[in-house]
Amino acid sequence: MIIEWVDGFEIRAAVKDNIIVISANREGLLSLAKHLTALADGEPGDHIHYDEHNSLEDGSVEMIVERVL
Repeated sequence: MIIEWVDGFEIRAAVKDNIIVISANREGLLSLAKHLTALADGEPGDHIHYDEHNSLEDGSVEMIVERVL
């Protein structure tokens, strides 16, 4: 699966009062859209890990998006 990023992306993931909040600039939202499309075209079990060490802003919580059935 090819994961494409739009230059200048900023994405933050947080949990507030048991609610997952994903905040992103335009480039971040376009990147996430590309990732979700790649997952939709992939196989069950495919997944993408996001964390502050490889893609999310500092202080973000780790996030995994997974394709099922």
